[in-house]
Amino acid sequence: MRTFKLASLAILGTTALTAPVFAESHLPIVDEPLELTIHMHWPRAQGYGPGGDTGTLYPVEEVTREKTNVYLVDKTSGRNTKDNNEAMNLLIATGDLPDIVGGNRIQQPVNQYGPEGAFVPLNELVDEHAPNIKKFWDEHPGLKEAISAYDGNYYYIPYLPDGKYGRAWFIRQDWLDKLGLEQPDNVDELYEVMVAFRDQDPNGNGQKDEVPYFARDWEEVLRLMTLWDARTSGSDTYHDFYVTPEGKIAHPYAQDAYRDAMANLAQWYKEGLIDSEVFTRGSSARDFLLGENLGGVTHDWFASTSGYNSALADKIEGFNFIPFLPPKSAGGVRMEEHRRIPIKPDGWAISYTNKNPVETIKYFDYFFSEEGALLANFGVEGKTWNMVDGEPIFTDEVLNSDTPVNSQMYLEGAQIYRGYPQDYRYEWQWTAEAARKGIELYDSEDLLVDQFLGVAFNKEEQEVYDKYWPSIQTYMLERQQAWILGSGDIKADWDAYVETLNKMGYDKVIEVMNSAYERQYG
Repeated sequence: MRTFKLASLAILGTTALTAPVFAESHLPIVDEPLELTIHMHWPRAQGYGPGGDTGTLYPVEEVTREKTNVYLVDKTSGRNTKDNNEAMNLLIATGDLPDIVGGNRIQQPVNQYGPEGAFVPLNELVDEHAPNIKKFWDEHPGLKEAISAYDGNYYYIPYLPDGKYGRAWFIRQDWLDKLGLEQPDNVDELYEVMVAFRDQDPNGNGQKDEVPYFARDWEEVLRLMTLWDARTSGSDTYHDFYVTPEGKIAHPYAQDAYRDAMANLAQWYKEGLIDSEVFTRGSSARDFLLGENLGGVTHDWFASTSGYNSALADKIEGFNFIPFLPPKSAGGVRMEEHRRIPIKPDGWAISYTNKNPVETIKYFDYFFSEEGALLANFGVEGKTWNMVDGEPIFTDEVLNSDTPVNSQMYLEGAQIYRGYPQDYRYEWQWTAEAARKGIELYDSEDLLVDQFLGVAFNKEEQEVYDKYWPSIQTYMLERQQAWILGSGDIKADWDAYVETLNKMGYDKVIEVMNSAYERQYG
């Protein structure tokens, strides 16, 4: 590993903002303009500028420069790749880091190389110079610990999502009405409904072409296994580890509950209740199957999925695709496994080359003030939004545009992967009424499960994880798809599968996961 020399240092909302600690009189941060270089590589742009165009400034950047006198100048590595890991490896390999390193999934490399000197520990900097961030940590206990490295320091300021619910179960209510059926309350009733969707021609075209369950992300097919009391992930990342009721780290694909649930899932696929092209149709599945009046049930995002009611109203008479409560499992449990995670591995860090760490942390802190957070969430006041009765409200031009609001914000320099607290009011404004009612429905019951927020490995633990886990996960996913598609019988194969996992090092991975978890969270 490269060794670095450490620079010398001088309801809906869960992260709702309060009055800023700093008054506007504390701005600008510096009297003379200060340029700071930045690496900003994230899915929407490979570079710090609209669409990655570093020759054009984000409108948010223009205003931030005026307010703070701090100018960010792009110095992004890996601009020719969309793979953030590849871009980060290229950046680290140079050893000459820009002042700020930001973007997608930076937590792991920052926590790995931070203790070696590549990045500046932020604990004291925040305590002494960033009152808004410090106030946020105080009001949200546990999050600072979740991003800390194995040495107890934290090295990046994360993007902090807001809100509780992300994905939900959706069903064609108009199909239920046509067939005289009620919304399914449990897994057995869901099975009966999907059989009816398959056999009773609810789209009325005289063909047996309905697809009872579909998903645009194939991993959402796995979500059906929760209906037999298995888990598929412990966070908002697919295939992740989870925390057991006993407070230990385990992986869902190595549990007996997974075996039994997978057997049922494979049977549903065999019976034609699950899209036969679920592994190949891809992200177009939702558009195609709903647009062609073929899809019956899915598990997808509240806001975007509810938008199809208005989008297809003129094309499909009576079209009504609405959220419904998660069906109770075989064990009688009603739960929603997916939720918005309170902290992301995205954000930004201060590198060892930065000669102005105090000014930089004050700059980071600006986006946790009321003024800065509004910029980071909604864009420039008067351009994309106005304050109405104390609430930031998007303009009609933004809300009525053919371009999704989030895509518009990305081009403004809002909602990008800097370290900032997201404000759910940003999304609520363009969430369809059906989704709002669905969120209220979900909020009427205790559905959400605790999340695994990740661990920070020391060097030895990281080596064990890197040595064994990639090949183990590949094997898990290969067997998973094979069982669903009917190649093999999971119950007959189970003992050999578990034996193979342990031969591949599963027990060693679980051991380091738990040692890191106990150290980090006590």
